[in-house]
Amino acid sequence: MSESVYKIIELVGTSAESWEKAAVNAIETASRHLKDLRVGEVAEMDIHLEDGKIMYRTKLKVSFKYHEDI
Repeated sequence: MSESVYKIIELVGTSAESWEKAAVNAIETASRHLKDLRVGEVAEMDIHLEDGKIMYRTKLKVSFKYHEDI
């Protein structure tokens, strides 16, 4: 097994439907901008109330692999 290095970042996804959808929104958006996403871990879930409407928020820790340019 080769040695690897990973970067861990935090993302917050939102959804009017569910915490799960909020997590999916965060991962799908990040995957369009970052290469080689590896692991997502739910760190926190909360609800934001705005004008009487509920917005689900999911905070994730997401890792991606660093690649050496060859």
